[in-house]
Amino acid sequence: MKLWYGGKIYTLTAEDAWVESVVTEGGRIKAVGDTQDLFETYKDGIKKEIDLKGAVMYPGFTDSHLHILGHGERLMRLDLSFMKSAEEVKQALQLHAEQLPEGEWIIGDGWNENQWEEKRIIHKDELDEISRNHPMMLTRVCRHALLANTKAMELAKVTDRTPDPQGGVVVKDESGRVTGYFHDKAQDLIKSAMPEVTPEYLRKAADLAVKDMHAFGLVGGHSEDLNYYGGFKRTYDAFLDVIDGKTTKFRAHLLVHHGVIEQVDESGLGFKQGTDFVELGALKIFSDGALGGRTAWLKQPYADDPDNYGVAIHTQEELDTLVGEARKRNMPVAVHAIGDGAVEAVADAVARNPLKTGERDRIIHAQILSSELIHKLQHLNVVLDIQPTFVASDFPWVMERLGNMRLKNSYSWKTLLDAGIKCAGGSDAPIEEINPLLGIRAAVDRRASYDHEVYQAEEKLSVYEAVCLYTKGSAEAIHKEGEQGMIQPGFTADFTVLDRDLFTLKSHELADAKVMMTVIDEDIVYQRS
Repeated sequence: MKLWYGGKIYTLTAEDAWVESVVTEGGRIKAVGDTQDLFETYKDGIKKEIDLKGAVMYPGFTDSHLHILGHGERLMRLDLSFMKSAEEVKQALQLHAEQLPEGEWIIGDGWNENQWEEKRIIHKDELDEISRNHPMMLTRVCRHALLANTKAMELAKVTDRTPDPQGGVVVKDESGRVTGYFHDKAQDLIKSAMPEVTPEYLRKAADLAVKDMHAFGLVGGHSEDLNYYGGFKRTYDAFLDVIDGKTTKFRAHLLVHHGVIEQVDESGLGFKQGTDFVELGALKIFSDGALGGRTAWLKQPYADDPDNYGVAIHTQEELDTLVGEARKRNMPVAVHAIGDGAVEAVADAVARNPLKTGERDRIIHAQILSSELIHKLQHLNVVLDIQPTFVASDFPWVMERLGNMRLKNSYSWKTLLDAGIKCAGGSDAPIEEINPLLGIRAAVDRRASYDHEVYQAEEKLSVYEAVCLYTKGSAEAIHKEGEQGMIQPGFTADFTVLDRDLFTLKSHELADAKVMMTVIDEDIVYQRS
């Protein structure tokens, strides 16, 4: 047994509920209460005492939606996310190209024209000026669009005559020439031409990601990676190799993209099977794109593009069929849906194919809603995976996309919670920063990183509500609220320990807290030196 004491320990069983100490055994919480009482009760069994030295303990933070391998790749690749202009991106690419062997792919992540003074899309001709020998793939911050140069398109056999695939757009200019800009499913044309990743590459990406998440206080994450790296088995095996439960612990809940579900069947695995630390989750489906590239599926056209309603990745019939495939396997679904058109289609598909196992379906993002849609969601057994940092990164440019009338029920986290709709908090890393404290701050402060203005102040959450998104909310998303997300007997001994009390800080100070310790299965996996 271990005794954890010497700091304030928030249980989250209720707002302001805290205790002095916790006793753990076998990876579970055995008891909580006053230090002296617990010591007297369990003194014969306590083998180790951990002094928090005035730090503050919370239930372990879990990111309800991210891409673990993608985050690892971001740590390995050219990071374009902090660059403030197209010229800065091009300069970075030029320097990078000069260091690479002839013919090697230039891969960059995270560019975001909405952060640039001149909000334009870099043309393939500009990329060709940097290099005609290195194929180039530059993923936009939303991961729903990429840029490619001519060399990459030649390898992918993309020409001016290449048609738009279902659920994607190959952007062309007025004369019909490809511009090097690819949306959603069209990205697969370029990605299919890239060299197959090796198992060593995947293990390195997973290892880097997990270590980084430990350092940010994360004990677990719900991730979607299994369809992108050469098949289910190769990717799943990389997770098993890295998160072995001995040298490395992390609670990885892996969504199963519908494109690999038959491979999962062939492996003999199913929903919530795996190991104590790597388990398979819901069937993952994409129903639309993203707001940045105007491919999120809206019921009314974009305010700044009146002929465009976005992209429906699947027809309603196809969506219903995919949900039906999940139900055949007693699986919930987790569907990416940003626009109100997409959320409505998902809600209808779920309502027509109800889940009878007690598990919950998930709608990921759900950024654009209406009063009618919120009412419909109240009557479904769903959890919304929200990303509070989208408020910080999307405003004010998203106002141009949607117009003021639609904003009333957009990014409306407080409205959703008040309506009794369950919500879980995630980062969508590598699209946003992995740090959960940034998400907590964004949910409470609602301040844009671009102009530092507060948007939709009426939708601010309390600190308690925000912290619950990353603890109790993430547990509810996978129907584990009876064993994760709070500090009480019988729950997993997973803790995030910070140097200060979030509940006493001003909203703008929340992300200044430092992680002192990350504990998984009662083992300290990270400790600040």
